[in-house]
Amino acid sequence: MRLEPLQEHHHDELFAISRDSRIWELQRVSAHESLERFDEWYRSVDMGFAHYFDDELVGHTSFLNDRPWDRAVEIGNTWLAPAAWSTGANIEAKLLLLQHAFENERYHRVEFKTDARNERARAALASLPAEFEGVFRKHMLVRGGQRRDSAWYAVIDDDWPAVKENLRRRLASKTSPTSAGVARPTK
Repeated sequence: MRLEPLQEHHHDELFAISRDSRIWELQRVSAHESLERFDEWYRSVDMGFAHYFDDELVGHTSFLNDRPWDRAVEIGNTWLAPAAWSTGANIEAKLLLLQHAFENERYHRVEFKTDARNERARAALASLPAEFEGVFRKHMLVRGGQRRDSAWYAVIDDDWPAVKENLRRRLASKTSPTSAGVARPTK
């Protein structure tokens, strides 16, 4: 598994694997609808990474809302092509991103937010485990003006050793070979 900082060539490659409407159902932009919508999403990405699993491009993830003065950052804007769901790709990416945030950047807090209706993402965050911190009602406008309630989660540096061990244990139980720690994202 590796995360590559986004480069120009990733645009078309990500667009090609992002056409399934299930990917964008609860995302901020319905990027599967057209190249223009995908471009809107792509332009909104700040510290993004192309996500490769078993040497195949499977999706995207990002650091965002970086607040180094608070020693806090968010991980989000994550999506995977459906073929990569339940493969361990998301687990391994979270391990690398959290490891980078806590061990390299020495952050104290990593935040996650998701559409409050996104049961799949909420279950994944709870299984890290990230602490559920509540729902921000009517938090943001998405998909052309729809109101979204956002569920917030966080892992803090005190939680990191147990979260890291849990993610490693979960990866070890997956059948796909993994290489956690080989690639480290850079900002």
